[in-house]
Amino acid sequence: MMHIVLFEPEIPPNTGNIMRLAANTGFRLHLIEPLGFELEHKQLRRAGLDYREWAHTSRYSDFEDFINRCEFNNLYAFTTKAERIYSDVEFASGDALLFGPESRGLPPEILQSLASDNRLRIPMVATSRSLNLSNTVSIAVYEAWRQQGFC
Repeated sequence: MMHIVLFEPEIPPNTGNIMRLAANTGFRLHLIEPLGFELEHKQLRRAGLDYREWAHTSRYSDFEDFINRCEFNNLYAFTTKAERIYSDVEFASGDALLFGPESRGLPPEILQSLASDNRLRIPMVATSRSLNLSNTVSIAVYEAWRQQGFC
């Protein structure tokens, strides 16, 4: 099993879409507080549909709580500031994919706590700032899941 980790997500429909993605791929979803919304938010429910019931979701009070309570192999942080491209990684079962909040990305202290090989980016044209969070998570999840033979 692999993991999707959202650090302080802010936009309910993105998280709802990601819940649906987790339910459909078998990934576990981890939400690190504070969240920018309530889990019963109307837009989150709409985006997640009834898949929210099938998504294995855990909540954590902060990043340290996540590190202490979640069992994972490798932790990969997605950031536009990384040198390594996500598709150059050999993902393994038990790996965790970490994504920051929509408006600001992961904080420097979290990024610096990880080895540079564990900081990944998704290529974009030079004039782009970022992709939508749920799109970014989808790209990363499907690459990791593909490498696992979609099992």
